[in-house]
Amino acid sequence: MFKNFTGYKLLEKLQKNKSHKRERKLPLNAIKLLFITAIALVVALVPSESFGIEGLTEIHQRIIALFVFAALMWLTETMPSWVTSMIVVTVMLFTVSTSAFSFLRPENGVGLVPFKSIFACFSNPTIMLFIGGFVLAIGLTKVKLDVALARVLLKPFGTRSEIVLLGFILVTAIFSAFVSNTATAAMMLAFLTPVLRSLPADGKGRIALALAIPVGANLGGMITPIGTPPNMIALDYLASQGMGISFVDWTIKMAPFVILLLVLAWMLLRILFPFKQKNIKIEIEGTIRWDYKTWSVVVAFALTIFMWMFGTDMWGIDTNVVAMIPIAIFCATGILTRRDLEEINWSVLWMVAGGFALGVALNYKGEGSASLSSLIVQSVPFDNFSPLVVMILAGLICFGFSNFISHSAATSLLVPVLGVVASGLGTALDGVGGPQAMLVGIAIASSVSMILPISTPPNAIAHSTGFIEQKDMMKVGIIVGIMGLVLGYAMLIFIGF
Repeated sequence: MFKNFTGYKLLEKLQKNKSHKRERKLPLNAIKLLFITAIALVVALVPSESFGIEGLTEIHQRIIALFVFAALMWLTETMPSWVTSMIVVTVMLFTVSTSAFSFLRPENGVGLVPFKSIFACFSNPTIMLFIGGFVLAIGLTKVKLDVALARVLLKPFGTRSEIVLLGFILVTAIFSAFVSNTATAAMMLAFLTPVLRSLPADGKGRIALALAIPVGANLGGMITPIGTPPNMIALDYLASQGMGISFVDWTIKMAPFVILLLVLAWMLLRILFPFKQKNIKIEIEGTIRWDYKTWSVVVAFALTIFMWMFGTDMWGIDTNVVAMIPIAIFCATGILTRRDLEEINWSVLWMVAGGFALGVALNYKGEGSASLSSLIVQSVPFDNFSPLVVMILAGLICFGFSNFISHSAATSLLVPVLGVVASGLGTALDGVGGPQAMLVGIAIASSVSMILPISTPPNAIAHSTGFIEQKDMMKVGIIVGIMGLVLGYAMLIFIGF
């Protein structure tokens, strides 16, 4: 992430460990790649009648094969998620787009996806929302406002151990609502590490404090649309189908749910890992210099949040457009430099763009041909399915996937599929919150997935401190995950979105 970020060493250590693990698994990954490629080729070459989908074209069949390839690659983590996305986009351009090899194009060109539509996924408005969030984080860290905010926000929680634990959970969640949860976890653990070392080795309190960071980071990301990639992936799909949810509507619905879940998680940590030491003293070092750059960040941050919350209703300004405010201000004031641009997490953006490209291919309707998604809807009797059962099963599947693969990859994989299912169910979903509930449920299910150290970067960072055993993380992850799924789907079904 950002080299000037508090806790950068933890992030760097995490990335190095991932790199070493991949190098050790190269022969096995090569075998998995060949096997997955073979499966995708079989899907692409078998007779189209095998799918039982009426009206399926040669291009549609190739898109299905690409989807199968992406799904298996993401699930097995044969390659980093963003690498898989780039492979899928590239193969898509050469095999199913209007710029495909001439010998692969149908004679009438029916069903070919415009290559410009695929390239447009890299400049999708949601991608700019991502970049705006990254740039805000860069600005906060460069002028050390993150440290100042952490100090101010933690001060009211005093020194009593259980209340300090609540403070770390809530403050981490607040940061994670606006800043990358990975960067937030690294920053908060950097503040917490000296405290963890000072606590009694035979006490369980330091386990609770160490777990407070991934719990707060993972759950806090649900509060706002920009808090975590799955939120934006679900919102982008809904917007493309004319069912967009505004920043303020998302936050108003999610905030009470997340706060309740955070308080329940706090109570759980207190019960499972009671403190032996009654009081804890938190000292966060670092001073802030109030120059024009600092004030520029304060103004940009406040203005951006205000516009995200109220700009759409007051002036009709799109949430994605608002993301340009901090970019413009930080460029003009010299806060954002060429070096900073190099440190933006471009791999996440490329990963998400690959998911968008799959969505474009699934939903593209050309002249003289139906979209693949509509053909699937027509071929499957969704009316015979219970909408409630479909929603719950989708959430459980996403929860299972997200504990083992990237949350972004799991969401990119499931959202287009469930979008098709939602179209097939039609008005039957109205009684359980509508299509919005089904897709927002996927974002919730991915965010509450935190059973293993590999489930999320915040989990991995917290586990790397050495204060948490995997069994402790599993215990908390399973209970918090179940609570999150039950409360989340109850909110979606009974309150709606």
